[in-house]
Amino acid sequence: MQYRVLGKSGVMVSELCLGTMTFGNTTSEEDSTTMIHDFLDQGGNFLDTADVYVSGRSEEVVGKAISGRRSDVILATKVRFATANNVNHVGLSRKHILDGVEASLRRLKTDYIDLYQMHVWDQITPIEETLRTLDDLVTSGKVRYIGCSNFLAYQIMKSLGISDHNRYARFISNQPQYSLVSRQMDREVLPLCIEENVGIIPWGPIGGGFLSGKYPRGEAPTEGRLSSKAGESSWMLRNSEKNFRILEEVLAVSSEIDQTPVQVALNWLIHKKGITAPIFGARTLEQYHENMGAVGWKLSTDHWNRLDTVSALEDDYPYRFIEKFKREV
Repeated sequence: MQYRVLGKSGVMVSELCLGTMTFGNTTSEEDSTTMIHDFLDQGGNFLDTADVYVSGRSEEVVGKAISGRRSDVILATKVRFATANNVNHVGLSRKHILDGVEASLRRLKTDYIDLYQMHVWDQITPIEETLRTLDDLVTSGKVRYIGCSNFLAYQIMKSLGISDHNRYARFISNQPQYSLVSRQMDREVLPLCIEENVGIIPWGPIGGGFLSGKYPRGEAPTEGRLSSKAGESSWMLRNSEKNFRILEEVLAVSSEIDQTPVQVALNWLIHKKGITAPIFGARTLEQYHENMGAVGWKLSTDHWNRLDTVSALEDDYPYRFIEKFKREV
């Protein structure tokens, strides 16, 4: 396992991050604990959860599993979505953030969170209120670093500008959806994060399972995340001609190098410029071990470029116009 600096900070994280969204639900507590312990034993140190995963149960499972090894872990969780049927138990207000961090600390059985992330932008709460609250949490020691997730480019930049102007703690990371079949972040967010030294820890690195190659054309899945009729990993969003062309290239590379399609897709992402640590999830121990097989090797330049080319976004305006007149030294 290799390590990378997380954004504009001094903290080192493993090149893979273990996501825990299913822990305590479709993944039993026993299997979840086994995955966490094996991940740490193999040199992984980065765990990601959220207060709404399995209604807080994921945090409880993670907290119990890392007991006794807390200082070895870079522990990330999130706040923003509704945690109760109450008008103030949602959003990024000072009230909800302070309530949320205390609840997460109790469930995680710890007195600090390494990376506290805003799960999505809040259109109601002034971002100044959110950032001041987060800065107070960093000053108090309850939170070490802060990050965002699912933010637009202008929302990230506005947040960084306000933090810099007021000398608040700034976001060191961003957690967007990003994979070979979801590269919209290439337009604005990825270049911004590289420019501003914001680490990118993408979720959905195998497209909700699409890049595993288990789902043939014309056959809608009946189980797993792709079987959902809504959400970012729905079959409706994945079932496109371009995505199947991407999958065909993944399968071809997989056959040529004797690695699974999942490992090929993850390895491409690990070595994408600007990416710090993809977040992978696993419902079963078999899936976990397959994902872990994505490290310790590297795609050849030719294989990496083939995947990058087939998955690239269309050359739309204004990007093709800007590229045409780009100045280089």
